[in-house]
Amino acid sequence: MASQHVSKIFMIGGTGVQGVPIVKALVSDKKYHVRILTRNPSSRRANELLALGNVELLQGTLENEQTLRDGFRGCDGAFVNIDGFNTGEKAEMYWAIRTYEIAIEEGIKFFVYGHIPYVLKAGGYDSKFRVGHMNGKGRIGEWILFQNIDNKDRMGASLFAVGPYIDMTIGSYTPMTPTIENDTLKWRVPQGNGPIPLGSLEDCGHYVRWQFDNPERANGLNLVTAIEHISFKDLATAFENATGHQAQYVDVSLDVYWTNGALSVIGNRPVGSNTDPNDPSSMTVKQNFSGFWNAFKHDLFKIDYALLDEIHPNRIKSAEDWFRQQDKILQSSGKGGLWDRVQPENIYPVLKRVEDGEVKI
Repeated sequence: MASQHVSKIFMIGGTGVQGVPIVKALVSDKKYHVRILTRNPSSRRANELLALGNVELLQGTLENEQTLRDGFRGCDGAFVNIDGFNTGEKAEMYWAIRTYEIAIEEGIKFFVYGHIPYVLKAGGYDSKFRVGHMNGKGRIGEWILFQNIDNKDRMGASLFAVGPYIDMTIGSYTPMTPTIENDTLKWRVPQGNGPIPLGSLEDCGHYVRWQFDNPERANGLNLVTAIEHISFKDLATAFENATGHQAQYVDVSLDVYWTNGALSVIGNRPVGSNTDPNDPSSMTVKQNFSGFWNAFKHDLFKIDYALLDEIHPNRIKSAEDWFRQQDKILQSSGKGGLWDRVQPENIYPVLKRVEDGEVKI
């Protein structure tokens, strides 16, 4: 493989909740310079990243070939994590392919694609595992690794994925937003007794930085990450142990979840903000996240935790440790603790699209 040294990276998705810790990890020691594509360079997130140093902003969207060329030109690496909820499943797949092709043409040396495992395939192509925002990325991830067989000496490529953010278990407007009932934190989700691989946003930075630091080893790698596979029953116990406050998991059916669950009020809306609801390939929020819960209920995310321990020996390895860390951070900043954080008057959005007002409940 040709020399893979990377010093300047073009990022798509840099201002997202996953992108922010990745940018921070890349520029922390000034080894890398990051060029971030953003629709709004005056946004809070964009300006906070710019203030880190070794960051530049490129205004535009990925749905423009000239913008992509301007982004890639002069860079040696790329991290591409497309917001499928904004772009829509079909458009995301087209632009992900075109992004890869243009990256090669513009001389990128190493390309990391933010993907999600192809759960429809893992579930034997049973449509109950159809999840637009997951399978769009999953199809492209497999396509990129296939292209990499022939192209790895010209442009190396790897995949990066993280399980559902554990932050979503304590955030508003997520598929697993909790409630407070009789001084007990409760999660009412259709997960059964199966484990779900909850991931750490903060650790995303370490894993992606490792891929750019070690391109020869990362080339062709499908890196899927999480803190641990944990059932919601055990998650409740972890929260209790970390905070001293009661927590409970209530298993519900999909029908009950879509009647009064966390996303029930938007269940009939299109899942992508730019999706044509009259397009027969489009999905509603209910259809998409029914597939989401089915995929995790059937444990379709496979993760090599031994590899994660090797790459990131100091990673958080349990939900309880993550809850304890968050509780400590909140208390030291004078914001109470984790129990205060989940109160109805304090709970706040985790996902960027909600924070930006693109999703209205």
